Amino acid sequence: MLCSVIIPTYNRYELLALTLNSLVKQDFVKQDYEVIVIDDGSSDNTKELVASYQTKITVSYFYQADRGYRVAKARNTGIRHAQGDICIFIDSGVIAPTGFVAAHWHAHRSKTKLALCGYVYCFNEDNEDAQDIIRLIKPGHPNETIRLLQETKQYLDIRESFYQRYSEALHKLKAPWLVYWAGNASAPRQLLIDVGLFDEHFTSWGAEDVELGYRLFQAGAHFALNRQACAIHYPHAKSYQNNMQSAAGNYQYFANKYKNPITDLVPYHHFDDINDIIESQKLSYDTSITHQTITTNTNVE
Repeated sequence: MLCSVIIPTYNRYELLALTLNSLVKQDFVKQDYEVIVIDDGSSDNTKELVASYQTKITVSYFYQADRGYRVAKARNTGIRHAQGDICIFIDSGVIAPTGFVAAHWHAHRSKTKLALCGYVYCFNEDNEDAQDIIRLIKPGHPNETIRLLQETKQYLDIRESFYQRYSEALHKLKAPWLVYWAGNASAPRQLLIDVGLFDEHFTSWGAEDVELGYRLFQAGAHFALNRQACAIHYPHAKSYQNNMQSAAGNYQYFANKYKNPITDLVPYHHFDDINDIIESQKLSYDTSITHQTITTNTNVE
């Protein structure tokens, strides 16, 4: 098995169906990839939905009791049960074009110890364009939808400003892990195990993937963006205010966990700005150096 696509989910039956439909249509040998769905305590028909795909794709289902938001634990369950050399992380409601798995796989073949950031179209932080996006997306035809988005430059990845600001050479940055987001990302399974998997102390929305990215960076992973490993984020109900409140506490936990001048920036600055601050202030990860951050809480994941 070459690749394992790991999908945590919670009461998103209809969104998960969009994701699974797209994964059935991959231009990749079916015996070479699997899909692992980890259910974080759903009360809908998620289990039955996954079962309905067992004749179409290699798919496994794991259930954990509903004890709050435990996406880190869910992804860890997926990694532990994965048979593939490469773990690809996506969320339910992410629609993959036909070359999605192949793009992740080929990127890892050309570079060992790779932490790959995929590209995500149509993600809104507060669903501000949800209805327009829904009218635009053709869930059964993601290739066609992505071609349109590329041609019209609509609903680009919200990290696009980051990529334009710093270039796509993430490996040259002091903090490339800031854009390692598990809505579409991948890494070698053994490397994920070696760095200790996701931190299960994250039990609310936000930052568990960035924190994992930090440990991958410390372990010497090569960070890269791959625009061919792209997907579409289908809108769903969310609360931007609640997410930001949750993320603020998680960013603080992250900073307290590592206590160095660079991680100290995370709770107080937008991810777009941190690499510039590192360069301008000549910061390092040396914990013997103290650094006073500016306490303006504008960090947005």
